[in-house]
Amino acid sequence: MMIVDNVLISEDIVERNFVCDLAKCKGACCVEGDAGAPLEEEEIGELEEDIEAIQPFLTQKGKEVIEQTGCFDYDSDGEYVTPLVEGRECAFAIFDQNEVASCGIEKAFENGVTDFRKPVSCHLYPIRVEKHTHNEAMNYHRWSICDPARELGDKLKVPVCKFVKEALIRRYGENWYEELEKQVEERKNGCYKK
Repeated sequence: MMIVDNVLISEDIVERNFVCDLAKCKGACCVEGDAGAPLEEEEIGELEEDIEAIQPFLTQKGKEVIEQTGCFDYDSDGEYVTPLVEGRECAFAIFDQNEVASCGIEKAFENGVTDFRKPVSCHLYPIRVEKHTHNEAMNYHRWSICDPARELGDKLKVPVCKFVKEALIRRYGENWYEELEKQVEERKNGCYKK
């Protein structure tokens, strides 16, 4: 376990490799699972504020779900999540001509109509963050649908923390990420003290 500014970091995040291989997984993380993507409370406000700009990038079914339920739902623990279409894909999921799923919110962001890129939980995946009273814990979420991502990550030698660098900076800031890199480098050089 590593610690950077009250964030506990599983060693898997620096030792395991991961690079999404959409050609193989088809964006299954946007479709599989028993609940939508976790949402921060402030993200709900951002979604509600920009939903009219985001809607043109969504599927018809996704739009209908959002009209009925709103921009968020609750999981079995009462936590905020994105709504699902018929218990399957995220209401914000879109599909290309090859049936590869991606994020309609991110598509709207890429087209400059919203400043909200996508839920940070999606941006951080395969990292999952648990909030505790005095800190947060980051764990590597291992899901069988991501086997191709582990294979590609091993082939390219890209650790999870490098793959999600932009998302980690988005959540914790540049200085936090620099400290993480420093600790990772110290581990490699054998001067990291457990």
